[in-house]
Amino acid sequence: MGGVRVARGRGGGAVGRRQRAGPVFFDLGSGSTLHESTSWWHYDGTFRRPTAVTMRGRCACGWRGATRYPIDWEKVREDDDPDAYDTSGPYGEWEAHLDDVAARAVALPEDLAALLGQVRERLDRLWLEEDPARGYAAMLKACGELEAIVAETGPEAALALAREQDEAMPAIAEALGTTEKAARTRLLHYEYLSR
Repeated sequence: MGGVRVARGRGGGAVGRRQRAGPVFFDLGSGSTLHESTSWWHYDGTFRRPTAVTMRGRCACGWRGATRYPIDWEKVREDDDPDAYDTSGPYGEWEAHLDDVAARAVALPEDLAALLGQVRERLDRLWLEEDPARGYAAMLKACGELEAIVAETGPEAALALAREQDEAMPAIAEALGTTEKAARTRLLHYEYLSR
């Protein structure tokens, strides 16, 4: 979540034209790779970075929030904690978008969803076993059983969906509640799982 709009200008924070910001890069001083971020609080104007003037929600699927929320840098600096700044507007829009995506995704049958919930709950309780080594071993054994189920059923489902992939990838992605790229990756993962 989080898209920012920056003001480009010269000297003393003069505001020029506004545009969508690219990532901010950080040289950590060692190695050939640079850390990058698109988190709004990194666009604070320090170290020759652009200054963000607004933020809005965004998602990996390409969705962008409709509302641009102004950033009050005085308030951010006053609190000295970007996490304390109120970002509920963009996050609320993003969460509503995720709810919309989930509502359009294919629903698991109720009995299967209940069984998966019970499995997760039971695995969580294994952390509390009196003999931790036995609990961890039981967890790994259960994971092996779940992997066997996935290895048996995943490739069949992926191959069946892959036959429709070219024409129906947007529909497949929507049914899985993910992006087209992520849906293709998931199909390939399961398709080649048994090979």
